[in-house]
Amino acid sequence: MKLVRVLHEGRARYGTLCGERVEWLDGSVAEGFTPAEGGAPLSGVKLLAPVEPTKAVCVGLNYMDHIIESNEKVPETPVIFMKPATAVIGPGEAIVYPPQSRRVDYEGELAIVIGKRAKNVPEDAAGEYILGYTCANDVTARDLQPSDGQWTVAKGFDTFLPLGPCVDTDADPANLPIRTILNGRVVQDSNTKHLLFKPRMIVSYISAVMTLEPGDVVLTGTTLGIGPMRSGDRVSVEIGGIGRLDSVVSAP
Repeated sequence: MKLVRVLHEGRARYGTLCGERVEWLDGSVAEGFTPAEGGAPLSGVKLLAPVEPTKAVCVGLNYMDHIIESNEKVPETPVIFMKPATAVIGPGEAIVYPPQSRRVDYEGELAIVIGKRAKNVPEDAAGEYILGYTCANDVTARDLQPSDGQWTVAKGFDTFLPLGPCVDTDADPANLPIRTILNGRVVQDSNTKHLLFKPRMIVSYISAVMTLEPGDVVLTGTTLGIGPMRSGDRVSVEIGGIGRLDSVVSAP
């Protein structure tokens, strides 16, 4: 199922994407979903961020080529940081360039979507807590990112976490092509098979530290090719089988 959250006739609601049509669902991420009557053409709705997380937990330095690019050491355990819920935006919305920064970068990533409350989850059971996967852009004010690992300011601005277009509940994260496209040019091109720490291990590791709530997202890291965006740019994160997340960059 490709789960979407849309704005239709002034109301936000969930549905499943069926070609160029959205079929309505009743329920929530926490309670589960059941089919509802009716639907709407995709052209007649506005796609929203597919979930409303209480938090986004992010893994850094999880592709070897990005570790080399960043002149960092290979981590022995996942490098964890967080983004606030206020950073989340949906497909087609604007990434706003903050006036404090002179360099804002894209970082295309696979995001895990949590389906039920997870605390102290064993790795071999972690799949039961994953609703599915979506596309994410871990937008970063690079010039505000210090080397000491305290990345909250650089990562936490409003609009710095585009998510979407859907949550693919059937995606297998073991081998998904992932690309970032800036103004029509491919700038990142990799595959999730190169992740150092895999999704189930990541969920288990984080859940031993903090409770993951339904709808929370866990970003799995970016690959080689990070780079700056400018006002007026168009940036997309594309993951095979899941879809394409499009964003624009705007001035403050």
